Amino acid sequence: MSFGLSQAGIQMLGGVDNAVDCKLTYESNVPGAKYIRHDITRLSAPELGRRLNLRKNDPDLIFSGCSPCQFWSKIRTDKTKSLQTAFLLRQFQRFIKYFRPGFVVVENVPGLFRRKDNGILVAFLDFLTSHGYNFKDGIINANNFGVPQNRMRYLLIASRVSTVAPLPVDPGERALNVADFIGVPNGFPEIGPGHRDETRFQHSTAALSEKNVRRIMVTPASGGDRAAWANDPELQINAYRGRDKIFRDVYGRMSWDKPAPTITTRFISLSNGRFGHPQEDRAISVREGAALQTFPKDYEFHSPNLNGLARQIGNAVPPALAKRIGEHLIAVRNG
Repeated sequence: MSFGLSQAGIQMLGGVDNAVDCKLTYESNVPGAKYIRHDITRLSAPELGRRLNLRKNDPDLIFSGCSPCQFWSKIRTDKTKSLQTAFLLRQFQRFIKYFRPGFVVVENVPGLFRRKDNGILVAFLDFLTSHGYNFKDGIINANNFGVPQNRMRYLLIASRVSTVAPLPVDPGERALNVADFIGVPNGFPEIGPGHRDETRFQHSTAALSEKNVRRIMVTPASGGDRAAWANDPELQINAYRGRDKIFRDVYGRMSWDKPAPTITTRFISLSNGRFGHPQEDRAISVREGAALQTFPKDYEFHSPNLNGLARQIGNAVPPALAKRIGEHLIAVRNG
């Protein structure tokens, strides 16, 4: 989000996160912005103001909250760990109340919006209204905003100094597909599973077991799925025997002529979604995932391992979407 907003011409002051390995990535790509590594539940508003030299009631100040979204996601995972970060919107509210910024942006998974019975979002929207903010919110598809993914997100834009309009969709813009971003014509040489690229390009891939190599080799190119080996007793997975219609994306290949699925923190893993390369016999690489998230090829990621890199990329707001949001904020502010 910080990088995309900066690309729109917005001066970024800083960001708060408790991840250790994000500091170098953040500060390498968002010049002048400070990375504050802190548990936000233990960070006071005055301390944040001191570190970033913030003023109260600044009409041009933007607060953007993109808290961890795993708890509200449809993905069927153990929610115990993510419960710790499920209600950070309340912490975000604390800083808004203290500083009263001109603008507020929230980006999250659609589940936060659809599960209104939890009361968290309802209370936050009531808070905004009671403190003089008008807002527009709803579910958007990032594919309508320059991102080659079917990535459904909840987006809220609020202001107390300008009248907010929904993020506009360009009706003449062509939806982007996988082939627009990865593949040999786009500068991605053919590689295999377990490839290590020690350059800053980071075209590295996770290794595959011998059986998974065989599975993807018989999966048809550009959109094939595990139905291709469902009747092979050696390749079929016990959990899916007789249940071939569930989780069809798992072990599948992306299609060249369609948007990618949502890039998650596990996109380098063939068994965690439709993350197979459309043609080559492997899951997509770190840099291919970054490209599908619309990070430029010279964006520097720093982490000691592939999983850390994938987590940073999958958790990110696609910069192209963030840039559109930033341009919209500028237009709203200028009337």
